[in-house]
Amino acid sequence: MAEAITDELYATAATAKGGREGTVKSADGVIDLPLGKPGSTSNPKANPETLFAAGYASCFSGALAAVAGKEGLDVSESTVTANVHFGKTDSGFGLAVDISADIPGVDAAKAQELVEAAHQLCPYSKATRGNIEVNVSVA
Repeated sequence: MAEAITDELYATAATAKGGREGTVKSADGVIDLPLGKPGSTSNPKANPETLFAAGYASCFSGALAAVAGKEGLDVSESTVTANVHFGKTDSGFGLAVDISADIPGVDAAKAQELVEAAHQLCPYSKATRGNIEVNVSVA
């Protein structure tokens, strides 16, 4: 059963037109982009996978800061990379994600503990859990 939001803190919207070769615009106008098919090197454009990777990496970075902050650790110099993979599945198409966090000044065991805790807290991780393959690691 899905976990319900009991106290909404923020809501937003985005509208796409024309699919993978169209446009996408957020309700607040912050995002207003032409879209293109993945893999174009001559005229690269954003696509659903790049937007998902950006959102997931940002959200996970926030979750990492939250769990580290509870332990009194400063991870403000950390980086999180979300590698999103798009491909064929037995039932059509799907995604997989590899999340990697580089946490300077934190030993490997503690960094792995923080990454695992962030994966439990991150809303993107919660949304994808059990739906797609997500691997988390320390860089």
